[in-house]
Amino acid sequence: MTELAIKAQGLTRLFGDLTAVDAIDLQIERGRIFGFLGPNGSGKTTAIRMLCGLLTPSAGEVTVLGHPIPRQAELLRREIGYMTQKFSLFTDLSTLENLRFMASIYGLPRSRRKGRIEAVLAQFSLQELRDRRLDAMSGGQRQRVALAVATLHEPTLLFLDEPTSAVDPENRRDFWEKLFDLSAAGTTILVSTHYMDEAERCHQLAILERGRIRRDDTPQALMSALEGRVVEVSGESLRPLREILVTQPEIISAAQQGNRLRVLMTPEVEDPLQCLDRLAGPGRALERTLARPNLEDVFMAATAKGGPA
Repeated sequence: MTELAIKAQGLTRLFGDLTAVDAIDLQIERGRIFGFLGPNGSGKTTAIRMLCGLLTPSAGEVTVLGHPIPRQAELLRREIGYMTQKFSLFTDLSTLENLRFMASIYGLPRSRRKGRIEAVLAQFSLQELRDRRLDAMSGGQRQRVALAVATLHEPTLLFLDEPTSAVDPENRRDFWEKLFDLSAAGTTILVSTHYMDEAERCHQLAILERGRIRRDDTPQALMSALEGRVVEVSGESLRPLREILVTQPEIISAAQQGNRLRVLMTPEVEDPLQCLDRLAGPGRALERTLARPNLEDVFMAATAKGGPA
């Protein structure tokens, strides 16, 4: 049986009358990259803070790396790394100065500090930036420094809260390659994101909305579950057609992508092409084909019209 890095049952957090996280269950295998996908306010950061031991759950049971949380939160902190959503390093210090400071905060023995600092400088291609202040760096460079700091003490488990939200696509791709290097070396990673392309890179994915997990599986399985429910339409007057479709109970979403309209239907629709023809009405010159589902379709199916479909 695969060993779990994180196990949570009924994990809940209330802030007064607001339920930020609503009785979620999690099982995250060691050495995997697990993703939280959801919009702002969906509960991603609150869930991560509870799993880190930084926030006490209102209800539920949590075990992280064998430690019951929050009772053994202090022991856990020695084994985890955490990149917060807001950049939290000292921008008026250089890369090397930040690393030296955080090495002391982590309690690394002096005999190990220099070796670990040199190792992460090489691992994250920061040698040329070692003496540069962080306020003179790009967003992508800063995030590499932040990842180096978070892994300086060689954590078993890494929490990353929307780590690439201010990073360009090329640097995001490079950042994710570093994450797969860490995963291949045995590090478990929990990462939150609102980017569909990043979510598709995860080994396992949970879609959060309004504090609840709406879907939880591999990205490939989540997309396969929608097979035969997505239609792409091309032709004239796509905007008026969309206005008709989005009011119909058979339609979960209809979104224009260039010269095509991408339409997602409910599972009750037996023949999506025939259904589209009926809803569009006579006299429209349309080309329509079944399309391969993507994660945006999964997200819409899980969260649109008040709940999962």
